[in-house]
Amino acid sequence: MTTPGIVITGASGRMGRMLVAEVLASDACRLVGALERPGHDWIGRDLGEAMGGAPIGVIVSDDPVGTIARAQAVIDFTSPAATVAFAELTAQARAVHVIGTTGLSPDDLGKIAAAARHAPIIRAGNMSLGVNLLLGLTRRVAAALGPDWDIEIVEAHHRMKVDAPSGTALMLGEAAAEGRGATLDDLRTPAREGMTGARIPGSIGFAAIRGGDVVGEHDVIFAGPGERVVLRHLATDRAIFARGALRAALWGQDKGPGEYDMADVLGL
Repeated sequence: MTTPGIVITGASGRMGRMLVAEVLASDACRLVGALERPGHDWIGRDLGEAMGGAPIGVIVSDDPVGTIARAQAVIDFTSPAATVAFAELTAQARAVHVIGTTGLSPDDLGKIAAAARHAPIIRAGNMSLGVNLLLGLTRRVAAALGPDWDIEIVEAHHRMKVDAPSGTALMLGEAAAEGRGATLDDLRTPAREGMTGARIPGSIGFAAIRGGDVVGEHDVIFAGPGERVVLRHLATDRAIFARGALRAALWGQDKGPGEYDMADVLGL
């Protein structure tokens, strides 16, 4: 049986390069395309050479239509606008679309849901095994402790990250809210500054730290009278996200149209 062909979007980026390396190292798939934005200096070059190595026979393209048409899966850690456009093209190709892009708006999510009616889409704000286990723990602890315990989610990332809170932090907030039988929109507290007054009972707060080259750190703090419970995940190697994304792309090969997440991929 032919191994599935993978296309990587945003191939020159930090995640793009790691995804390329993971696919090239895998015997379970083939790299059949690499996309970059029009005008990028990698366009028309062999991807291997552009990355500073030997040629690999894959030319970097700015033509998503032609590139995605030959894919069985597209792995996409780009920007919301690009991801929405890729979702439509990937659905037309009936390929698996693995989305690690964060900062998606409700309108973006609606367009992605429409694309998922035609092909499998696997979307997660974080694709590591540890984070997805943390989501389950957060949901259970929130349910066990109840609304008398305050919940704060603190996350730290590298100085170049453009969105806050992180997609993972929002996923953790959603899990905590689910544990309390509510939605995050019902319980979320906006960022604090100035004279905010006392916190609203039962609310879920967020704090974001940006600096240096931090890969990703997430703490879920449950604060009660006289005690605190802290659930923590530390990412020290960005390759964990690339490995999870590739696992999702392979898992999705025999799946029907629909929206999936990493809990589905990992059987959690």
